[in-house]
Amino acid sequence: MPSSLRSFSEREFYLAEFRGRTVGIAWPAEVEPEREPLRAVMEALVAGGARVVLLAANEALFDEADCDRVTDASDAGFAPALWRRLREQGQAGLALPEVDFETACLNVSMVLRLAKLVWIQPTPPIERQAGDGRVSVVDLAHLEALLASDPTPEVRVGDHRVRTGGLPLVRAIRDLIARGTPSVNVCAPKDLARELFTYAGAGTFFTRNRYAEVRPLSLDDYDLANDLIERGEADGYLAPRDQAARDDVLAHGLGVFIEGRYLAGIGAILPHAAAGAAELASLFALTRYVGEGAGGQIVRYAVERCREEGFEYLFSCTTSEHVERFFERHGFVRVGDDGVPAQKWEGYDASRRARVRCLRFELRS
Repeated sequence: MPSSLRSFSEREFYLAEFRGRTVGIAWPAEVEPEREPLRAVMEALVAGGARVVLLAANEALFDEADCDRVTDASDAGFAPALWRRLREQGQAGLALPEVDFETACLNVSMVLRLAKLVWIQPTPPIERQAGDGRVSVVDLAHLEALLASDPTPEVRVGDHRVRTGGLPLVRAIRDLIARGTPSVNVCAPKDLARELFTYAGAGTFFTRNRYAEVRPLSLDDYDLANDLIERGEADGYLAPRDQAARDDVLAHGLGVFIEGRYLAGIGAILPHAAAGAAELASLFALTRYVGEGAGGQIVRYAVERCREEGFEYLFSCTTSEHVERFFERHGFVRVGDDGVPAQKWEGYDASRRARVRCLRFELRS
């Protein structure tokens, strides 16, 4: 169905990212089996074009998830057998030993080369030393530093520490990522859908590094970028655009990608050549990556690119005081609506214009 005929949802955004990939869900025996949201999440992933492997030591969990055909990881050639079942049903169970479950998951993940592993655990293995804020994103370098620190009485680096009893899992995650698993998510059973299908998430996302690459959008990025624009408009952060204006944003769009894979934010550089100016438009970052500086990455890229292309100034417009402060932190200055190209206001909604804040960055100063 064309995107213009469907309503936006965060779930669809992430289902598009998982499409064509195999996601593993690891459920240790000490965590009680729960039918929901596990079953609904697996069904949604399969319906969206992903394949799902449930890794567990508790046979009751396979029943809860409706995995009627289970492969034993101890069998020789288990991977081809698992593959055949995935081809038939899109989901399958993989039985692992209860003893040293973390190591077993590590070994089979290396054989299967899963695109993502989601680890089910009621409490996160890493927590903040002060405050109640969740640790949302952790990279490999941070994991290495935590594991290299003195483990008594607790493992800590900066504001983070390994929760008591969390060392085996943290070591396993470190090894998974170091050996090639692109990412590992850890969350409580009840939070599985929120962790996989929402911008904010509900658990902790572990990745190789936080390297963020800003680059022009490719055609294959348009679906995800368009969905982000729709969400930004629905939330009131972005000005509503008709189809022609939306196409202009996509054609001039930028994305900030974590590890070249995960779209963390978008923006567009719209040229106003007659005025010697360019507009940074439709800047919107996923909640989980706001603290990782996704928006700032795009701003810095846009400033350098516009300077190289000879524009006199870069500007942006917003109705949000919060966004205004963000631009001011990056060197933009508030100006009147006559401080940006007159073309900007052609066909612009009058009520929104009365509320808009214009910000300008001089490129030749």
